[in-house]
Amino acid sequence: MYTPLMILGLLAYLVSLGSATALTYQLQPNEKACFYSWVEQKNAKIAFYFAVQSGGSFDVDYTVTGPNSKIIMEKARDRQGDFVFTAAETGEYSFCFDNEMSTFAEKLVDFEIAVENESRAQLPSKQGTSPEQTSALEESIFKLSGQLSTINRNQKYFRTRENRNFSTVRSTERRIFNFSVIEGLMMVTMAGLQVFIVRFFFQGARKGYV
Repeated sequence: MYTPLMILGLLAYLVSLGSATALTYQLQPNEKACFYSWVEQKNAKIAFYFAVQSGGSFDVDYTVTGPNSKIIMEKARDRQGDFVFTAAETGEYSFCFDNEMSTFAEKLVDFEIAVENESRAQLPSKQGTSPEQTSALEESIFKLSGQLSTINRNQKYFRTRENRNFSTVRSTERRIFNFSVIEGLMMVTMAGLQVFIVRFFFQGARKGYV
C-alpha cells in the first residue's frame, strides 16, 4: 500500500524539478516586449506557449533567443504557438513579442514559459515496499501528470477560441452600431435636403406668379 506521505513526497519533488511562468500582457502598438528565463542545467526542456487573445488580426511577431544572442526560433504574424525545445546551454533565454507592424491595434498576449529538468523523480522508498510497487506508482503519477498537462493545453485552446470569438462578436457589434448611426444621419440629411428642395421649388413658383 502507498501512504499519502509517499505520494506527497513525489509530488513535491516533481514540483521542484521545474519552474513555470504564465502571464497575460497588453502589447501596445509599435511595442516590443521581452521576457526572460534562466536555465541552470544543460539539456533542460523549455516549453513555450503563447496565444493572441484579442487585437487586430490576432497575430504577433515573436523571437526566442538563447545565450550569446543565438536565435532559436522566430516567426512573423503568428497567432498561436506551442513549442518544446532542449536548452543546449545554460544561461538566460529571452522570449520577445513584437507589435511594430500595428499602428493602432493593441494585442493581448497570453503566454507561458516552463523550464523542466530531464531527471526523473525517485519515489521515497519505504520499508517493506517492493521496487515493482514503487515503479508502478511512479509511472502512474507521471502518466497522471501528462494527462493533466493535456487537459491544461486543451483549456488554453478553448479559452483562446472563446476570447477570439468574443472579440469578433464585439467588433461586429461595434461596426453594426456605427453603420446604423451613419445610416440614420444619412436619412435625416436626405430628408432635410428634400424639404429644402421642395421649399425652394415652391418659393420659385410663387415668384413666377407674381
